[in-house]
Amino acid sequence: MKKYTSGLQIGRRGFLTGSAAVLGLSQLPRPAVAAPTKGGTFRVSVNQGGTSDTLNPAEASGSQQIMVGWALRNNLTEIGSDNKLKPELATNWSSDDAQTWVFKLRQGVTFHNGKTLGTEDVIASLNLHRGEDSTSGAKSLLAGVADITAEGSDGIKITLSAPNADFPFILSDYHFQIMPVGDDGELDLSGTGTGGYTLESWKPGVKTVLKRNPNYWKEGAANFDTVELLLISDSGAATTALVTGEIDAVQSAEYKTLGLLGRDKNVAIESISGGFHPTFAMQSSQAPFNDNNVRLALKYGVDREALVKKVLRGHGTVANDHPVAPSMPYFDASLEQRAYDPDKAKFHLKEAGLDSLSVSLSVSDSLFAGAVDSVTLFREHAAPGGIDVQVAREPGDGYWSDVWMKKPFFTSSWGARPVPDMIFATAYSKGGDWNESEFSNDTFQQLMLAARSELDEAKRGQMYGDMQAILKDEGGSVIPFFRNFVYARRADVSHSEDVASNWALDGYKAIERWWKV
Repeated sequence: MKKYTSGLQIGRRGFLTGSAAVLGLSQLPRPAVAAPTKGGTFRVSVNQGGTSDTLNPAEASGSQQIMVGWALRNNLTEIGSDNKLKPELATNWSSDDAQTWVFKLRQGVTFHNGKTLGTEDVIASLNLHRGEDSTSGAKSLLAGVADITAEGSDGIKITLSAPNADFPFILSDYHFQIMPVGDDGELDLSGTGTGGYTLESWKPGVKTVLKRNPNYWKEGAANFDTVELLLISDSGAATTALVTGEIDAVQSAEYKTLGLLGRDKNVAIESISGGFHPTFAMQSSQAPFNDNNVRLALKYGVDREALVKKVLRGHGTVANDHPVAPSMPYFDASLEQRAYDPDKAKFHLKEAGLDSLSVSLSVSDSLFAGAVDSVTLFREHAAPGGIDVQVAREPGDGYWSDVWMKKPFFTSSWGARPVPDMIFATAYSKGGDWNESEFSNDTFQQLMLAARSELDEAKRGQMYGDMQAILKDEGGSVIPFFRNFVYARRADVSHSEDVASNWALDGYKAIERWWKV
């Protein structure tokens, strides 16, 4: 690993200090709109969640938990509607060497229970995701944190075991919400936060009701008086509810009815490109997926162009079996795009000692609009290559607890992360909390750690390119496309000119950012 000198550290100070950096995520420009207004009830449907969801951010994974969490709480940093890193509960941050970071806390912020935000709350909230006993889904993102201490009354000093130029981005992850700590040192996980809304009722899997926090510190935000968040797993049913005026916005519009929906003057459709992608994830430590020839046969057995055309109706782009989208930093455009090739699928099966292959692929309608159609088409594409992909349709409720990372071959979905390190560390590294394909590659692991500390942009880009190539050719996931976020809202619901593309519904912050006209 490269050893950094003090000269290089000083040279990077300008980059490492401040509050904003361009993500490079693409977006559609919005027409000019009027200033936000207060009032009204916002009824929004999401399609990811279940009755077992909790308010503990360490366990958050689907849209229901993420949207409710961000309505109730804030992070130190956030991704804004313009896809740039912004200060949230931290007003600014700095580092001389990318290894020791100091974040200054916003003053005068109070939690819903009246407690003033303090350094002890931030330290306890971040420590929830650290240590051997932590069960956090983001534990691996903070694995490089050596120490977290108070720096005076309004500062947090975070010392890393090695430099990481992306560290402020990491703190924008939805797991790292700040909660109050009690006199007994225990975190309040009940939903109390510094966010724009307070919790009226929480019925996971059914309906959550939120009320506007009259003391919210963020100007021009939290504009609705009341928010009702409903879990509607069937995108067709959610779209019907939108058209009839039963709800005001839907997370995932039904592709098959987009043409008809577009002719409704009371409905506005958004199609936002980004890095959202499904995976057909194989447990690559188990037979038959522990043979890379089997994994390659499945990758050659999917017609990506057909999926984008027929399932997404053009609202997406083909992917290349790695999670870095063309709109993301460090995307390697020089990698050859894998094409549908049943003959190569047969070749790799033969190399694996197989004449044919039969596998069961789990999927649920709740994952995203078109999820089941994608797997059904995959079955048709793979057949000429000697592969029988059996479609195992699973219920939406309980999918993330009973199917994901439990079945040997399953469909998953991932939102965009602002930098490659976050998705690599979480989903593809040894010890990654959500390494769903059980991928293990020493070279990949070494490159990830080296790139994290590399402050030379060109060298860093080369490392991330090499990692994309490893996942493409050896990884345990078929990644067929990057899907636009296609959602819809009633025409009397408005938002700013920019719309974030890291997650659906304005980065899962429509509750905070949108308003009724």
